[in-house]
Amino acid sequence: MSEPVIKPKIGTYHRHLLVCTGPRCSADGASQALFDSLGGKLKAAGLDAGDLRVKRSRVSCFAACKGGPIVCVQPDGTWYYNVTPENMDRIIDDHLRDGKPVQELVFHQSGAVEFER
Repeated sequence: MSEPVIKPKIGTYHRHLLVCTGPRCSADGASQALFDSLGGKLKAAGLDAGDLRVKRSRVSCFAACKGGPIVCVQPDGTWYYNVTPENMDRIIDDHLRDGKPVQELVFHQSGAVEFER
């Protein structure tokens, strides 16, 4: 007889930050370093607890392998490229804390209609 499967629990969060750490995104390890820095950055911004808590996760590949590091903010569906440490600070301050995406770093927005000619 098999053991019962235990239902997991996750603390409440407002946004989920997904960071591609795949080798094709940034071969020099910049994506992993960015992910590793997020704990301290989110804590410093007051986004590690409370109503605006941001959960973070590593993703092995988004299949968008240029312009990395690549970060996606959910449930907003906002995709960022060239997420340097300085650009991450802007995303944290403007988007994650104040709800205003950093438009010049956005390369895709879920729900936006795109036409190619």
